[in-house]
Amino acid sequence: MTVDDALALARQLGVERGDAQTLLAHLTGQGRAWLVTHGDAPVAGAESLLRRLAGGEPLAHLTGWQPFHGLTLAVTPATLIPRPDTETLVDWALELLAALPDEPRVVDLGTGSGAIALAIKAACPRARVTAVDVSADALAVARGNGERLALAVDWRHGSWFTPLAGERFDLIVSNPPYIAGDDPHLPALRHEPITALTPGGDGLADLRQLTAGAPAHLLVGGWLLMEHGWDQADAVAQQLAAQGFGDITLRRDLGGRARASGGRWIAPD
Repeated sequence: MTVDDALALARQLGVERGDAQTLLAHLTGQGRAWLVTHGDAPVAGAESLLRRLAGGEPLAHLTGWQPFHGLTLAVTPATLIPRPDTETLVDWALELLAALPDEPRVVDLGTGSGAIALAIKAACPRARVTAVDVSADALAVARGNGERLALAVDWRHGSWFTPLAGERFDLIVSNPPYIAGDDPHLPALRHEPITALTPGGDGLADLRQLTAGAPAHLLVGGWLLMEHGWDQADAVAQQLAAQGFGDITLRRDLGGRARASGGRWIAPD
């Protein structure tokens, strides 16, 4: 099958042209511009992968890579695929870190591929970044990304705050599972780990656990930032207020959707 044959098949299968070009560029080891001028070049394995892409397998799983906040990250079916919307959380974290002196301590809970932790470390090298995940397989992917990118992160295996006994941070960030268990979009995400997508029920269980556990691991004045669903902002803000957080703030993604909420820990009187 040639490049032109593959692009024609992609059209027949309903695969977006940009996705098809990305896949073909990966298979040929060439850029998109090369594909335009080499329509007769053979592409081994294109038909099988295009059919898998049309069948719903994520492009990132077929290529093994996903861009995120200027980094190129390895991903596998053991990890959530980093989404551009999560860059909202990273940008907010970097704004807060810019105002802190010395070597601020940051922890990314539920790190998956390491996307948030590595993006923060890459943009703020002076930060001391720790990352936690309950999945040993996901943590292996994250550690591999850190080694390949030469970014020093302290990787910890365990559930949420469990590996952090007695430690306090300037900033806690997390993109936890938050999709409701009966959300109709879940079947379309079947190729990603279900435990990274939903805690079941109303989707708020892990957000509640993070909000409740954060005060014991934040320095006074430290921040907790969490990604959540577009319709969960009010519930998350109420949880933060109930736990004694101040300066509760909402951030929206590029599409204008409520994407992340956070609050600053104020020591009780």
